[in-house]
Amino acid sequence: MSEFSKEEIEQRKKAIFDSMSERGRKRIIKCGYEQWNPFQEPKDPIDIRKDKTKRTSQMLVREFLQSRSFDQISNNYSRGVLDMCIGIINDDERYIAMLDFASWYNELLKKEGLAS
Repeated sequence: MSEFSKEEIEQRKKAIFDSMSERGRKRIIKCGYEQWNPFQEPKDPIDIRKDKTKRTSQMLVREFLQSRSFDQISNNYSRGVLDMCIGIINDDERYIAMLDFASWYNELLKKEGLAS
């Protein structure tokens, strides 16, 4: 919106506000009309967020699932992979703990000769 003057921006803001329902206007007034910015850019959707390897969650999930045999993959399996992927990309402590445990458990199985 930087290509418009302050007056034009304020006129557009008022026009948007005036065209809103009464309920919407009350919400804006409650939060503060001066702080309200109807022109702010939307946040990045989850699909655009990238991990440390610069891959999106979609790329990681696809790459992982392609490395598995077809008979291993079910809807629940795929959903679990996606949940884990998004949790790790978002640095969610719960998913980091699951990853740590799974890695530790896999090493334990190898150490005891039980890993496949």
